[in-house]
Amino acid sequence: RTNMNKNTKELNVQGLTLADAGIYICECGSQAASVSLRVLSLVISSNGQFLANEDLELTLTQNSSHPQPHLTIRLFNSNNNIVTPEVLREDAPEKYVLKLKQLSAADSGTWRCHVHADSPPIDQDIPFDLKVLGFRKSPLERMYATVGSTVILSWHLNFKEIEWKKGFTGQLNWKTQGSATTHELLDFNASAHRELHKTKKSNLFWFEVPENKHGSTVEVKLPKVQFHQSGQYQCQLAFDRHVMRNVTELVLMQVSANPAGPLRRGAEVTLLCQVSSRLPSNARLRWEGVNGNQMDIRSSKLHEAKVEVNVSAAGLWNCHLVEDNVRKISLNYTVEEAPVWLSYAVIGAIIGASVLVIGLVCLCIIIGMSWQRRRQRARRMARARQYLLEKKTCQCQQ
Repeated sequence: RTNMNKNTKELNVQGLTLADAGIYICECGSQAASVSLRVLSLVISSNGQFLANEDLELTLTQNSSHPQPHLTIRLFNSNNNIVTPEVLREDAPEKYVLKLKQLSAADSGTWRCHVHADSPPIDQDIPFDLKVLGFRKSPLERMYATVGSTVILSWHLNFKEIEWKKGFTGQLNWKTQGSATTHELLDFNASAHRELHKTKKSNLFWFEVPENKHGSTVEVKLPKVQFHQSGQYQCQLAFDRHVMRNVTELVLMQVSANPAGPLRRGAEVTLLCQVSSRLPSNARLRWEGVNGNQMDIRSSKLHEAKVEVNVSAAGLWNCHLVEDNVRKISLNYTVEEAPVWLSYAVIGAIIGASVLVIGLVCLCIIIGMSWQRRRQRARRMARARQYLLEKKTCQCQQ
């Protein structure tokens, strides 16, 4: 690991270790000169390769033949901003152990560890690279959509941007709100050549998986999404026995009327607006109806997942999901008034049905009476035949 330049008398030591620290003496005849070599070692946990939300540990060690000074350590991230780590262990002045919690994908890049001491003077930058594999989104997101719309759920991986050179695997799971049963929708893997392959695993409900091995996005498409497809969609990433998860909660809204159909004169209909899971404290469901120049508003209670309104007049009603006073999604329902002829038709149908029932009752009574009379007539004829038979028998005996 060492070589001497005979012309300049320079000694090159390659691949320095802590054991190389000490005093180096150069002798030339009766003259001698000495140099004290101080070695700083920075060890990065996991070889600088992490999944998002994992912790980084830095171990800084110094070695010298002279008394070792206390060090001042500062960390600079890839944006050259100072980051304050947690000091786990300080065996000053020889060893310092620092910890930075919950790395994110944005932390990828070249960092600097700046080491400073006053006596002897030390002012040294130690660069090191971090590669944090993860998603370009927060670990837990909520997505709102309406029933019947097309929903696209996507998770963009940063493995191409950070030039990740090792393979990894993953899968996309789904479970309904409040259920412990998890269904695997698809799995995926990336090779060392940074090609992403996806395989559909479930036919539980219809969804599409766009295949683009040169892309870096895990994506599913839910055309004409139904209320039962709401719940938590969890994208899971695995590398070197480490696992990270990213969850998107899909909340769906639907509206309905009871009874359905046109509103008859003098009748009432109940409009129901509901979502597939309980709402946070900063969100509400709100019916807004316009009847002429008057606005009618009904809001849900805290954490309630539905709101009802009773309507006795035709008009347009809008249901809004409002979060932090911002409308996220809306659905409309138009209450239509039944035509006058329909009301008359309904009344006529009722009268006609009543007349038909009365007619059937009368017919049944007439048929019953007729049948009763036939039975009575048959009994009388039977008695008459019996009487005549008995009379003939008596005449023969005389």
